[in-house]
Amino acid sequence: MQRIHSVGHILRARLSARALRGLAAVAVCCLALPLPAQVPAVAYRPFRHYGERTEQFAREEPIDSSDIVMLGNSLTENGGDWSRLLGAAGVVNRGISGDDATGMAHRLVQILPGRPRAVFLMAGVNDLSHGLAPAAVAAGVERVVELIRRGSPATRLFVQSLLPIDEGAGRWPRLAGRSAAIAEVNRLLAGYCRANGIVFVDLYPKFVRRGTRELRRELSRDGLHLTPQGYKLWAFELRRHVRSLGAGAPGVAAGASAIYK
Repeated sequence: MQRIHSVGHILRARLSARALRGLAAVAVCCLALPLPAQVPAVAYRPFRHYGERTEQFAREEPIDSSDIVMLGNSLTENGGDWSRLLGAAGVVNRGISGDDATGMAHRLVQILPGRPRAVFLMAGVNDLSHGLAPAAVAAGVERVVELIRRGSPATRLFVQSLLPIDEGAGRWPRLAGRSAAIAEVNRLLAGYCRANGIVFVDLYPKFVRRGTRELRRELSRDGLHLTPQGYKLWAFELRRHVRSLGAGAPGVAAGASAIYK
């Protein structure tokens, strides 16, 4: 009887040892798994809404290689659900009202680590409202482009033109007299993209009133921001580029021929 008890004790001891080894192996495997990525905070805070939005982005799921990022200012932010607008999954709205090229450059730390599939960039109109010359505005946008290309070379990049404004609305005194400057920034960006093999999406002709440099009034609610009809037109122009991406589409290599639309 004592021998049977001893054998049972030995078996229980062996089973306990095996269980402990198994738990240890599970623990090692768990430790080896990568921890969920965290979106970094952005120290740069030029104005309150910028800080609120970057804090919101830091709480959201990190961008990954399946995502398409809409990077821009109020025009982009006010688009809301870009996945719905474009009819594509995984389109992430990274617009911030009032943002300029400098602000976008600072918050790329929340975007590029995930190596997104594509970035649609629109920047420049707020830079013009700061009184910058067209050449300086274009240079700021080009800096953002270069940071994206260096930080995530496989990401497909689409540089969108600035949209026209309607100065007749009288709502934006800091943009008064800048319609010609918008056209000049677009000319400079188009030339830069052509020279560097970057897709330039020229939205301007679709939004401008024929024979003028003014935004079509039915597309805007205040001479700058868009109506639902304006967003439908914008999305329509982008959909063919989104369709061109496909799943796991490769990036545009530097020096490739630009797709000029």
